[in-house]
Amino acid sequence: MERPVVRPLEVTVVADNPETIESLRSYLSGAGVSSHGRRDLRDADLVTAASSALVIFPDELAHGEVVTCICALRSAHPALPIVVVTGAPQRFQSALEPDGDSRLPIVLPKPAFGWTILDTIRAYARSEQA
Repeated sequence: MERPVVRPLEVTVVADNPETIESLRSYLSGAGVSSHGRRDLRDADLVTAASSALVIFPDELAHGEVVTCICALRSAHPALPIVVVTGAPQRFQSALEPDGDSRLPIVLPKPAFGWTILDTIRAYARSEQA
């Protein structure tokens, strides 16, 4: 019996604080997960075909850009896990509500540790392969 091919994880981390980005990227790298960081949601290559997940720390980013970005990504990439790490999920409610076509973003309360974020991403990756 052949084992299914397991695609390596590739994660994009978006935060205004460079230390937040580097901290999570360092943790992910130590766990064997490829990642890259962004401080701007408007990057054209925010999500690529190889992307396994997007992690957004939206609290310090422009509210309108966050909502617009999450809604656009949910429409363009309905299967992509979007992990939102926030201390104020109600601020982003309009982007986090069910829309019938895409999976819901995963909201983790701030502070969220690297292992919690990685476990969440891996759980979604496993469900995709099942």
